[in-house]
Amino acid sequence: MNQLRPFHLAIPVRNIEESREFYGGLLGFSEGRSSDEWIDWNFYGHQLVTHLNPNLGADGKVANHYNGVDGKGVPVPHFGVVLTLEDWQSLANKVTGKVEFVIEPYTRFKGETGEQSTLFFLDPSGNALEFKAFADLSQLFEK
Repeated sequence: MNQLRPFHLAIPVRNIEESREFYGGLLGFSEGRSSDEWIDWNFYGHQLVTHLNPNLGADGKVANHYNGVDGKGVPVPHFGVVLTLEDWQSLANKVTGKVEFVIEPYTRFKGETGEQSTLFFLDPSGNALEFKAFADLSQLFEK
């Protein structure tokens, strides 16, 4: 019963083709079912759906708030996935120079319980994404 199950997350985007270029082109996620108003993405085995929402903010972006964590402004809301260190580094290399980082790749809590590498960036519609990797995945929920 403890088998990890895929999550389903639907997020708003301002433009479907822009979403296709970002999630499919840049990030390399495979596209599943789609219509003129939404696209299903394989987000590391999870189902991410980008839904057209032409009523985003005046700048065409999702509004974000920032909370202080480890001396940095973490965007709220955000979503992401925990990768292996190798996959995290590969992703960091892939997107560097192609996205504007909200929080550049770095390792937080170095040498402490819960040591993790993390990075944050926004999609073109302002949705905040976090990708992280733990030095020891068994510490995912440690205090």
